[in-house]
Amino acid sequence: MSDPTDSFQLLPGAAESPVILHVPHSSRTIPAPVRGGIVLDDAALERELDHLTDAHTAELAAVAADRCAVTPWRFVNRLSRLVIDPERFPDEREEMLAAGMGAVYTRTSHGEELRPAAVDPGPLIERYFAPYARAMTAAVAGRLAATGRAIVVDVHSYPSARLPYELHGEGPRPPVCLGTDAFHTPPGLTARAEKAFAGFGGTGTDSPFAGAYVPLGFYGTDARVGALMIEIRRDLYMCEPGGPAGPGLTTLAHALAELVDGLGER
Repeated sequence: MSDPTDSFQLLPGAAESPVILHVPHSSRTIPAPVRGGIVLDDAALERELDHLTDAHTAELAAVAADRCAVTPWRFVNRLSRLVIDPERFPDEREEMLAAGMGAVYTRTSHGEELRPAAVDPGPLIERYFAPYARAMTAAVAGRLAATGRAIVVDVHSYPSARLPYELHGEGPRPPVCLGTDAFHTPPGLTARAEKAFAGFGGTGTDSPFAGAYVPLGFYGTDARVGALMIEIRRDLYMCEPGGPAGPGLTTLAHALAELVDGLGER
C-alpha cells in the first residue's frame, strides 16, 4: 500500500447515526517493506498472526451493520496490528511498552523477538499510526457535527486461554468482555451492552482487557464522545487460534446490531 490512507477504510453509515463500529485488529495484511523489519520466519509469523488477529471481526461488524435499522458508520483497519497498533498510546503512557507491545511491537504474544528492541518506531508511527489517528479523529468529529454526539464501539475478540503477553490476564475470561472508560463509558452504555449480549453465557467488565478507544483529541475532555470495547471470546464463533468462523458469528452480529440500534435512541 503506497498511500498510507489505503491502510484503513471509513464506511459511511446513516447521516443520523452517532455510532462508529471500530475494527482495529481484524487484518493479517503486512506490506512488504514492513515485513522486512520483522525477524520471524514465514511460518512463525503466520502463527503469530493466528494468535493476535481478531479474526472475522470485520465480517461480524459488516453483518451487524446490515441488520441495523439505522446503519452505523464503520472504521476498519486494513493492516495487521503487527504493522502498528492504532489503539496504543504512541508514547510512554502506554503500559504495554513493558511487554514490547506499544504502538509498534518489538515482542510477540509469547515474548519472543518480533523486531529488534532498538528499532526506531518513528517511521512506522509517522507513516501509518498518525494518518490513522487523524482519520479516526475526523470521523468522530463528523458524528459530533451531524448528531451532537459520537459513540465508538470497538469490535475485538480474544483467545479463550491466556497468552503470555497479557498483563492482566489472571482474572475472569467471560464470553463477552466489556471494556469501559471512567470518563467516556456512561453506565447506560454498559447496561445496553450487557442486555444485548446476555444470551451468550454472561458478560464481564474490564477483564481480561480493560478500557475503550477514544481518539486523543477527545480523550478525557469531551463527554459527548462515548466509547465501549466489545471483546468476544473466540471460542464463541471460530476455531482457535486462527481457523474459520462458525455459526456463532451471525448470532453475535445480531446481538451487536441490537446494541447499535439501542444506542441510536436518545
